[in-house]
This record gives sequence, C-alpha cells and structure tokens, in this order.
Amino acid sequence: MLPSMRAKEQNNAANATPNISDDASDISKEQDSAANAPSNISDDGSIDMSSVLQQSQVLEVLEKLDRELVGLKSVKTRIREIAALLLVDRMRRSFSLATHPPTLHMSFTGPPGTGKTTVALRMATILHRLSYVRKGHLVAVTRDDLVGQYIGHTAPKTKEILKRAMGGVLFIDEAYYLYRQENERDYGQEVIEILLQVMETQREDLVVILAGYKNRMETFFSSNPGFSSRIAHHLDFPDYSLEELLAIAQLILAEQMYRFSPEALSAFEAYLQRRMQMPRFSNARSVRNAIDRARLRQANRLFAKGGKVSKTDLMTIEAEDILASRVFTEDLPDDEQQSGTSQTTVFHDPDTSA
Repeated sequence: MLPSMRAKEQNNAANATPNISDDASDISKEQDSAANAPSNISDDGSIDMSSVLQQSQVLEVLEKLDRELVGLKSVKTRIREIAALLLVDRMRRSFSLATHPPTLHMSFTGPPGTGKTTVALRMATILHRLSYVRKGHLVAVTRDDLVGQYIGHTAPKTKEILKRAMGGVLFIDEAYYLYRQENERDYGQEVIEILLQVMETQREDLVVILAGYKNRMETFFSSNPGFSSRIAHHLDFPDYSLEELLAIAQLILAEQMYRFSPEALSAFEAYLQRRMQMPRFSNARSVRNAIDRARLRQANRLFAKGGKVSKTDLMTIEAEDILASRVFTEDLPDDEQQSGTSQTTVFHDPDTSA
C-alpha cells in the first residue's frame, strides 16, 4: 500500500505543481524589467556596444572570474558566449526586435575543487546584471535539502528551496543522487518531477545548474531524458595540472598576504606531487586546505621561537611548515574529512543587489 500511496502523491505533485513565485516576486520582476529595459531606438539609429557593456558591468564580472580561476579556458569561453547572447538580446530589444529568453539551465561536470561553485556564483551575477533574473543570488543544495523522509514531506521541502532560489540560480551538487533506480520507495523521483516542471514553466526567473562527476551525470541524464532535454549548456571542469595548482597556491597566498620561501615552494610542489596520488584529493580545495595547515604550523613555529618577529617572518611560509605534513611523515593524506550533513547555502555577490 505504501508504494501506491507514494505513486499517487507523486502524480498529484507532477500534475498540480503551483507557480513557485508569489505575487510580490512577479511585481518585483516586472519593476526590474521596466527599470532595465532599454529605450526604443529608430530603425536607422545605432547603439554603442561599449556603453551597454559599461552600464551592465558584465566585463567586471568576467575579469574577476579570470582573476579568481586558473585555467578553465573552455568554461570561461562559454560563460563569455552566454553573456554576449544576453547582451545582444538586450540591444535587440532597443530596436523592438523579437527576443525569446534562451534556456540557460546548465550541467557542470568534474571532480571536486575545480571551480564549479565559483563559476555558478559569477554566472548568477551576470544573469542579474543583464536582467535575466531578478536577484542574482545562488542557492546551493544537495539531495538531503530536497528529498523528504516520509510521505508528504518531499514536495513542500522541494518547493521551499525553489521559492528561495527564485530570481537567481539553484545549484544542485551531486544531482545524480536524486535518482535511485534500485529503490522503488525513494522520494527522489518526486523531486525530479517538480524540478522538470519548474525548469520549463519558470525558466525566465530561475536557472538550474546540475553538478557532479562526469560519468555519473551522464548516467543520470540517460536515465532521466527530461533533464537532458532541458539542459542547454554542458560545461566540463577538468582536474588541474600540477602547474595550475601551484599557480592557485600563489594566488591564495597573495590574497592572504603570505608567500613561500624558495625552499617552501619546492617543498609544496613535492607535497602536491604526493597528495595528488592519494585519496580524497580535491584540486583547489585541497590546495587551500594545505595552505591553511601550513599557516597553522608557521604560527606555532613563530610562537615557539619567541623573541622579535619581523614583517617578513609573519608573511613567509618556510619549507618546514610544509614538510611537517602527514603526506611526508606518514605517507597519508592530511585530514580532510567532509561533513555528511547537508546544509543549504545561499551566496550573494557583494556587488549584487538582492
């Protein structure tokens, strides 16, 4: 009886999913559209592309993305192409030319720590600055934030997340866990049905990004063709090379006003060569964690030494701060345990008005 009750509930959810945005949101969207709508221009007139770009401040976001992320040339190229499309659509409206909002739901595939969340956050900002979404915030979730544990729990839970994401971007990490073919009592299918409907009917007010390992996402799409047909952009985030990881480390250090001594730089390169072959390596995330632990060791070294400390001492990571890692002492990865408890995360770009 339980499976049939669940099936009935899923059918009801699929057939009667309400419009997630409320009246206030609709009014806000209309106001934003009116405020950002370009004035009509005569057929023989022209628009200065540079002025439109400057007004939207999109180049600023793209340049920030270039500074923040090493490599990822193909990803950055696609983001620029999407920005160009939205910018041209905005200019077309100035001439009263027909424009149809493009489908911008995306799939980000790749291992952890390759910049997927950062790119999603910048994409949300671009969409907002080009008037595609109202707010430009990013809501990051996993299966546990969407799927309920009992009958009647999943639909309200999913709709609440969607309501929070409206006007921005919903980022679903490890999206393939929504679908568990081996468990007929799993409620993930109900989430999928609700998402599919909202992705189609409210795509002008919400962009959904599905993320995860490439092979698992391919299996997920083959099992759920409705998702595949609604995803317009598939972006692959490859593992970083050793040289790129070293460049990322230097960016992190500069941001925090630290630096490696020449010996420490050599030690960190040796650290990465070992760590990349060990379990739970997470690219840029592992680099940041390693630097955090090196800072901890540096602080303890200076504390134990006592006496006078110079500005250079406070800024410099030495080789011993790297070589004390378990990667060298025990041939084991440093402790990088990740919490198994899911928590919805909402990101706001400081330059984006909510």
